[in-house]
Amino acid sequence: MATRTQRLLGALGLLSAATMTGRRWWEARYGLEGRVVLITGGSRGLGLLLAREYGRHGARLALVARDAAALERACRELSGAGIEAFGFPTDVSDERQVAEMIEKVIERFGRLDVVVNDAGRIEVGPLESMTVHDFQTAMDTNFWGAFHVINAALQHLVPGGRVVNISSLGGLLSVPHLLPYSASKFALTGFSLGLRMELEREGIAVTTVCPGLMRTGSPLNAWFKGDASAEYTWFSVAGSLPLLSVGGERAARAIVRASRRGDVLLVLGIPAKLAALLNALLPGSLVRIASLATRLLPQDTSLTMRRGRDLDRRTPRWMTARGDLAAARNNELVRPS
Repeated sequence: MATRTQRLLGALGLLSAATMTGRRWWEARYGLEGRVVLITGGSRGLGLLLAREYGRHGARLALVARDAAALERACRELSGAGIEAFGFPTDVSDERQVAEMIEKVIERFGRLDVVVNDAGRIEVGPLESMTVHDFQTAMDTNFWGAFHVINAALQHLVPGGRVVNISSLGGLLSVPHLLPYSASKFALTGFSLGLRMELEREGIAVTTVCPGLMRTGSPLNAWFKGDASAEYTWFSVAGSLPLLSVGGERAARAIVRASRRGDVLLVLGIPAKLAALLNALLPGSLVRIASLATRLLPQDTSLTMRRGRDLDRRTPRWMTARGDLAAARNNELVRPS
């Protein structure tokens, strides 16, 4: 006779199998062939990875970014792979530019099915080196940029439409030396989850994505203050190590699957999932642990802002090799025009 433990394990196995089957069924119901997918921040990094993945499923792509040259390179690469992609140079922090861009997308494609808000700005450094302007700039891109795009796109989304907001683990729990980023991502997470509730009755699914560290090559185009080289070093190493970070391609596949299913929330990466769980169960303990870790970070308070690509790292090349390869693959190396 089966023991109670064996019966429990069997029941858990059946529940897991049923859950996986259900997820695949919901995913299969939402095909991407011929759908129009708009991706902000689509010229490089995670945005470009998402463009490749949506395109692989037959979607038609409207890519949005500020850098026209980077957009052209991305669209040329995608077109060479047989993916229909067109670039719309836009600063998403500018409401007027966003409204004009959405009208151009509709004019070109005739419809809009999926909106992915990936455009973002990362600023790294201690609080003492950050100004009010740094917080405003982070909010302008990370929160208001997504808000403007959604606000302009909603009138064109029909039942069955999808909105995907790329927030961050930093939008679930605050991260030291990333306070402007975390504050803006907290705003995006709150707006995105509430938007899901508001749009449910319209048949539009909103998915909030909170990734941990990903190997996309993004440190090159992040901004650093304080002891900028030291900040760039720890941030690059953390975003390159396999145990701490998720491969960009794997992240893109998971995000596209979640958007097709219409998932409410996706937290990416085992370290991110564990941190989110600990924050939910023992928030005080997590804050105390993070406070201790903060003492190990650089403490220079210089106000000079520098881009990662202009800084030197203070570690052996092998420690950031995976991140450097991702940067080369994902259009991060070329200087913005």
